[in-house]
Amino acid sequence: MSKHRSSIGIAVLAVAVACAVPGCGDDSPESSDPSPAANSTVRGPAKNPYLAADKYAVTHLDSGQSDSFADPVPRGTFRVDPQQMPRVPAGPVNIITLASTSEKYMWVSSSSGVRYVDVSDRGFREVAAMDAPGVQPIPTQALDQVLDQTFTDTAQIQNAIRDDWGGATWQRIANGVYGLVDKDNRIYYTTQNSELLVFGLKNNDKPEEGIEIVERFDFKPLLGTGTTTLGIPESIVGVNMTYDGHLVVVSSRGLLAIDRELSGPPQQIRFGDDETVSNSIAVDEKGGIYVASDKVMRKVVWTGAKLSTDEADGAWSAPYDFGRQPPAVKFGVGSGSTPTLMGFGDDSDELVVITDGADHMKLVAFWRNEIPEGFQPKASAESNRIADQIEVTAGLPEPKPEFIQSEQSVVVHDYGAFVVQNIGSGGEPDRLVDVMANGPVDDPPHGMQRFEWDPAADKWTSAWERGDVVSTSMVPAVSTTAGVVFVNGYSEADGWEVTGLDWKTGETVHRTIFGPSNYGNGAYAIIEAFPNGDLLFNSIGGPFRAKLDK
Repeated sequence: MSKHRSSIGIAVLAVAVACAVPGCGDDSPESSDPSPAANSTVRGPAKNPYLAADKYAVTHLDSGQSDSFADPVPRGTFRVDPQQMPRVPAGPVNIITLASTSEKYMWVSSSSGVRYVDVSDRGFREVAAMDAPGVQPIPTQALDQVLDQTFTDTAQIQNAIRDDWGGATWQRIANGVYGLVDKDNRIYYTTQNSELLVFGLKNNDKPEEGIEIVERFDFKPLLGTGTTTLGIPESIVGVNMTYDGHLVVVSSRGLLAIDRELSGPPQQIRFGDDETVSNSIAVDEKGGIYVASDKVMRKVVWTGAKLSTDEADGAWSAPYDFGRQPPAVKFGVGSGSTPTLMGFGDDSDELVVITDGADHMKLVAFWRNEIPEGFQPKASAESNRIADQIEVTAGLPEPKPEFIQSEQSVVVHDYGAFVVQNIGSGGEPDRLVDVMANGPVDDPPHGMQRFEWDPAADKWTSAWERGDVVSTSMVPAVSTTAGVVFVNGYSEADGWEVTGLDWKTGETVHRTIFGPSNYGNGAYAIIEAFPNGDLLFNSIGGPFRAKLDK
C-alpha cells in the first residue's frame, strides 16, 4: 500500500516560547474575543449517529477521544469565585458533564450517581437526580464541610474523609468515570462493582419528574477471579459505542460487546493474565476499537457480528515500553492514556497515540490501519507498528526528575498532540487523598509539551514546552476555535486556576483564577466549555458554570 500525502506539507513548529511565567501574554484582561482558529480545516472523528451529540456525549469528548471542542473560550484573565457560581453538588469526583439530546440540558456523571441539569439562559440548575445503587451519597453539607477547609497536611485530609465522607476511598471514584449518552438520551454508567447501569428520564418531556434505571447488566460473572497488577479484582473500566450502535465495554483484562439494550449474551475476548487495562477505549467508524493495557496496545475489530483479533479483519497488537509505578496521581506501570485517534481523510496518516509507561514517558504513535509500504521501523521501538516515539521532556531542566509521567490522555487537534506531566512531590497510596493534597499540601507537578506529527518524515517534533506551568490531575482539553489548550493547576500565589496556552506558540493567553478554594480542584475530571465561552468546570465539589464576564 502506498502512502497518501497531502499536496501541502504540514509545517513543523519549532517555537521558542517567549513567555516565561504563567501570567504573561494576558495583559488585556478585558478582551473576550477568541483568536482565529488554530487551523481552519479542522478534521476529526466522524460523528457517531448513536451518540447524543457530536461533542461531550462520551468521556474524552468524542468517539476518537480527542479531548477537543469548538466552543470559543475567550482570551484574557478572569477571577471567579467558585462558590458564587451556579453549581450542582456531587462527588467527590465529577468526571464529565455529558451532552443530552437537547441543547438545553446536560447529564452530570459523578462518583455518587447522575444528575440532569438545565444549562439554558446561562444557568446551571439541577432538574433531577439519582444516586448510584449501593453508594452511600455524601450530603452536600458534608461535602462542603471538607472542601471549605484549608488543607495543611495529608493527615487532615485523611481524617476529614474518614469523619465527614464515610471513609470514601479511591476505589469509589471509579464510579461513573467513563460513560456516554446515546441518541435516545440514556446515560450509560459504569460502577466500581462492575455493573453497567443505564439511566433515563421518566418523562422526556418533563425531566423534573425524575430519573430511573431503564437497564442494568452485571458483568462480574464474566470477569476473572484473580487480582490485577494494581492488586485489586478485575473490574469494568470504560465504555464506548460502535458506529452501528453496539456497546463496547473494557474490563481490566479484556473487551466485551453487547447491544445497547443490554440484551443477550455479550461477545468477549480476554487479554494476558499479566496485563491490566486502567483507561477507556477509542473507536472508529469502521469498527476499530483501540485499547491499551499496561504492556500492549491493541486494535480489536467489531465486524458487525463479533469482536475479532484476526489480522485478516484488520486487528493487531503491539508491545510498547512500560516502567515503574509512580508515587502520585497515576495508576499502574503502563500508559496513563486512553488511546486517541489522529489523522482523518484519504490524504492523512491514520494514527492512534498514547504516552507510554517508561519512567520518562514517550509520546507514541501507532499506525492504526495498514503499515505504509516502504516504512522503515524506528530504532529501539518495541514493534514496527510504532510509527514513531519521542521522549517527553515537558520543559523540565536537568537533572530530570525521577518520573516524567501522565495519567491523562493525549489532547489531539489535527496533527498536533499535547501532553502533561502529572508527578509532583507528594504521593499517597489512596489517590483520593493524593489528588486533594496535590497543590495545597504537596508541591504540584510542573511541565507540559506540545508535539507535531510530520507526515512527510513519519516523525514527531516538539513544537513547544512549558516547564513552569502546573497541571495537577485534570484532563486537559483544547478549544479548536480559540486555538487554546487548557489545564488546571495550583500555585501558592493564586491558588487554583485554569490556564490556557496558545496552541501554536505555548504562550499563556488565558487564566481563570479561582483562588485558594478547593472547589477549583478538577480532581481527575475533564475541562469543558459552553457555546458562549463560559467554562464548564467539573470540580471536586460538583460541576459549576464559571461565568467569564469582563
